[in-house]
Amino acid sequence: MQSTVLLRHPQTALRIAVVTETYPPEINGVARTVGLMVGDLLARGHQIELIRPRQPGDDRDPPAAHATGFEELLTAGFRIPNYPELQIGIVGTQRLVRAWNTRRPDIVHVITEGPLGWSALRAARKLEIPVVSDFHTNFNDYSRHYGFGWIAGLITACLRALHNRCDRTFVPTHEMRERLRAQGFKALSVVGRGIDTELFSPQRRSVELRSAWQCGEDALVALYVGRLAAEKNLRLFVQTVRAARHLRPDLRVVIVGDGPLGRSLRAENPDFVFAGMRTGEDLAAHYASADLFVFPSLSETFGNVTMEALASGLAVLAFDYAAAREHIVHGHNGLVAPCDDELAFRRHALRLVGSAQEVEKLRRRARQTAERLSWSKAFDELEQSMIKFAAITPGAAPDCAPTAAATD
Repeated sequence: MQSTVLLRHPQTALRIAVVTETYPPEINGVARTVGLMVGDLLARGHQIELIRPRQPGDDRDPPAAHATGFEELLTAGFRIPNYPELQIGIVGTQRLVRAWNTRRPDIVHVITEGPLGWSALRAARKLEIPVVSDFHTNFNDYSRHYGFGWIAGLITACLRALHNRCDRTFVPTHEMRERLRAQGFKALSVVGRGIDTELFSPQRRSVELRSAWQCGEDALVALYVGRLAAEKNLRLFVQTVRAARHLRPDLRVVIVGDGPLGRSLRAENPDFVFAGMRTGEDLAAHYASADLFVFPSLSETFGNVTMEALASGLAVLAFDYAAAREHIVHGHNGLVAPCDDELAFRRHALRLVGSAQEVEKLRRRARQTAERLSWSKAFDELEQSMIKFAAITPGAAPDCAPTAAATD
């Protein structure tokens, strides 16, 4: 989905090389965020060269122009083991050097840290083009859920090496900035995230959809949205909603998403509604037609789904980190449990199902919070940072104060 910002030309229009291993129509938080960012920067009058792996259905030869100021350079790629929805991009550094010698970007923006990102970083350094990066995914934390925990330290070192060679790394929350600083990451700035409050809205609540879930208007619906995978802590989600059913036997449980744990979850929980992958207005209707958003993940870098749930007017229960720490005040517009305190997480769920009045209060305030968190503001911060770093000498980033993210 593209950004809704009105077309306007900045005082300094940039040619930006955006390097990413995931992009729409792939469905994940990074792809959605990058798609919105590209659309917004184009609408602001900047030129984008998108460098990404070729996806199924890409039958055109790169580079291909699709809109004014937009080009793509498609590369080879291979699927990530145990994570087939994503792939690692491969491109020779010299290919990028040749391309950027012909049409030089003002700045290179590395989104993902795979071989594609490393090639772009090396090419940019050789040509003395400024480089900024994003920290989107806790690959070091993910490794522990896929049998590679023994190399988590090595993964952290590789991530640190890439980001510390960039002129600036953008992170989505103040908490993430402090965590990475403690691990030796340098030149970090907080650039906040936003939410599309027109798409994700309580107005999309659907009586028909709730009827399909076999629940009346007075019944409670607990929702999870995300990948069905080990790193999402779905064991706790199942335990929590089943404990909540002891207080509210009519509690309906809806799960949106799919992944490697999908088959076993369906087999073990035939009484849950498994809605599969949903996008766009269909996804927004699933959010708005629920009442509670129960999100047990402890592996998020940010957690776009938390923002989508707030905008949809749900009573959100999450752990106190990432987007939840940035935007939820416990008991005011949602509930947060201390990280790794599963007992508190389950206790908060029982609190929600036991008080219709509190659920209604949290739902109303959640929406009010989201209405103050526009993508336009977040992309204003990003644009100004891009313009600033496009003008510097590579490798000599000034020690500027971090950009303040929007907070509740």
